[in-house]
Amino acid sequence: MIDLRSDTVTRPTPGMLQAMMAAKTGDDVFGEDSTVNDLETRCAALFDMEAALFCSSGTQTNQIAIKCHTQPGDEVICDADAHVYQYEAGGIAFNSGASVRLLPGNRGRITAAQVAAAINPDDVHKSASKLVCIENTSNRGGGSCYDFEALQQIQQVCKEHQLGFHLDGARLFNALVARKETPEQYGRLFDSISVCFSKGLGCPVGSVLLGSKTFIARARRFRKVLGGGMRQAGFLAAAGLYALEHHVLRLETDHAHAAVVAGALRDCHFVENILPVETNIIIFETKGITAANLVARLGENGIRCNAVAPDRVRFVLHLDITETMVHQLTNNIRSL
Repeated sequence: MIDLRSDTVTRPTPGMLQAMMAAKTGDDVFGEDSTVNDLETRCAALFDMEAALFCSSGTQTNQIAIKCHTQPGDEVICDADAHVYQYEAGGIAFNSGASVRLLPGNRGRITAAQVAAAINPDDVHKSASKLVCIENTSNRGGGSCYDFEALQQIQQVCKEHQLGFHLDGARLFNALVARKETPEQYGRLFDSISVCFSKGLGCPVGSVLLGSKTFIARARRFRKVLGGGMRQAGFLAAAGLYALEHHVLRLETDHAHAAVVAGALRDCHFVENILPVETNIIIFETKGITAANLVARLGENGIRCNAVAPDRVRFVLHLDITETMVHQLTNNIRSL
């Protein structure tokens, strides 16, 4: 079976499991888990930010960040395809009581001009615009990456209008590797950053939220409110430390595999169009068959994947997809 549903399906490597088993642990809610503390310190230093908080998921880090940045009745500005809106179960409304201004971006990416135009005036009839959320890479945008200059322009708009600027960096390391950028660049740009370890970096669980010391102290309280205290979480944090050492640069392999698979799909009669492939995600439009039916056909041939729209299928390349599997996959889809 070749599982392309998501990069969340990976299993820990032998080296990662060994690191997890050897982890020193304590009660993290008491601040006594040394491995969690090490991961938080390492991530804060990596992004040149003051502090970090280890959480169970990217959804949790995003939702905590939005809660920290907003009050009930405020408005969050994001792309219409943003994960914080599409895939977090209405959490912005449920957890923060905030409304959302959705912008029609380009493959999940919005512009500074769009943000500026979406900011509400100081009018009692309007929600108060308080936060801009962007996602890099964009999941529904097919793993698309922002140009760094575009992010700088959005940051300037946020500064001018005193808006918070949050990055959903679930696959940020994919963007960093693809664009040859550094974590420090992003740490100096955003007020808060969510980084996921259970996607491209191959960890079983966990995300980290980054920000100022004051912001993370507030976030720690909200994590507790949401039931996010994990006690002896060092076993999970050890996986994150291992991934930072061993799994970042190898993301280039996933990107290369995605390019090979996309090349094979271009020759297939059932493919109408493929979104530009920049990282490890491939989204293609089907022709002559619905996405659901194609997913079923592929499943019969040992390929698991997702329909993300009536006419769109998504493949995600990841740590557990080997070069041999890529060859099997390309031969299989060409023979359909």
